[in-house]
Amino acid sequence: MRTRTLLQALTALALVGACSAGGGAENDAPTDASTEQGAAEPEDQVSGTVTLYAAASLEAAFTDLIVEFEQQNPSISVEPPVYDGSSTLVTQLTEGADADVFASAAEANMQDLVAEGLNDGEPVLFATNTLVIAVPPGNPLGIEDLADLDGLDYVVCAPEVPCGAATQTLFEGAGTSVDAVSQEQNVTAVAERVARGEVDAGLVYATDIATRSDVLEAVVPSNADEVVNRYPITTLVGADEAASVFVDFVLSDDGQAVLEEYGFGRP
Repeated sequence: MRTRTLLQALTALALVGACSAGGGAENDAPTDASTEQGAAEPEDQVSGTVTLYAAASLEAAFTDLIVEFEQQNPSISVEPPVYDGSSTLVTQLTEGADADVFASAAEANMQDLVAEGLNDGEPVLFATNTLVIAVPPGNPLGIEDLADLDGLDYVVCAPEVPCGAATQTLFEGAGTSVDAVSQEQNVTAVAERVARGEVDAGLVYATDIATRSDVLEAVVPSNADEVVNRYPITTLVGADEAASVFVDFVLSDDGQAVLEEYGFGRP
């Protein structure tokens, strides 16, 4: 009887073990399936590449903005952007340059692009900027306003470029005329000439000083707050949904936060 009782107990234990093993295998199956499902890319996730043409004054801010955008949208990549004066970019796009998104430093240049029928949807304002006088650190010549530039070697943007048009307006408001030694095709070129010590000063955007604070100092001229550049952005004809996702990110709180770090104002 003792032997029979022992055999019954061992049989019962064996059955419990078999059930437990079977249950474990069944429980493993859903875990594997859910893991595979979690690794799959959502069907509605947008993917693709974005080709960006943007005003030169946006380069530093957009460099960081693009990094954050790609981190949040890993299935979308942004090609190395083309940065230049807004009028130059419009000319290139009009002549057939291939791009998905255009970000201008002025509404007038965006209107030129719209007139050519190259935009896909209405342009939207996303940032603002104002002019300052760029001088070497310490402002060795004691420049305080536009009038102090008289007789000095200074550079500005060409009048067809947004920073140049704003410079013309600023000087006219001060009752004086521009007498620069050179007119550059984009604001980056102006800032670099001052930074290299080639000229005494230059008219640039406040954001250009923010990214070169180790080599440039800003002097805010009178009435600078009355000459504000407003930046519009749009997708272009033929662009896919990835371009719209990028524009939405620029307009989002995350995108605006990056721009504000570089001194841009909200529209």
